[in-house]
Parts: sequence; structure tokens; C-alpha cells
Amino acid sequence: MPTVLRSGPYRFFFYAGDRDEPYHVHVERDDRIAKFWLDPIRLQGSGGFSRIEIARIEKLVSNHRIELTEAWNEYFGR
Repeated sequence: MPTVLRSGPYRFFFYAGDRDEPYHVHVERDDRIAKFWLDPIRLQGSGGFSRIEIARIEKLVSNHRIELTEAWNEYFGR
């Protein structure tokens, strides 16, 4: 599970088995994990985060979209 970004309490990562899915990122804090599609950016699963925190995370995903997409391409060789 490569970590591709850390921002505050959040860790952004991929699972090695995610190769066959559309571009996305998992976001973890404590025992919560959310999943966001990257193109277009949208929430796939909230993983126990509050709506306020999901909005905060979505803004981070949006602000780092290019970096996250490049990390996906580098990791999965696309």
C-alpha cells in the first residue's frame, strides 16, 4: 500500500490490487478509510468520516488531483 501523500492527519494511498479499477485514492485517518474517484472527483465510500470531514478531504483530493493521478500512473505503469 504505497502512501502517495500525507496532509495533516490524513494518509492518501492505493492498494496494489486497485490496478483494474478507475483512478482513485483511499484516505485514512485512525480507523476510518474513505475512497475517492479522481476523474471526476467524487466520493465512492465515506468509511465513517463525518460530512464535514469528507468535505475537507474532498478539497484536499481536489487540490492534489494532478499529483495523485501522476502517482497512480507511476505506480501502476499507465
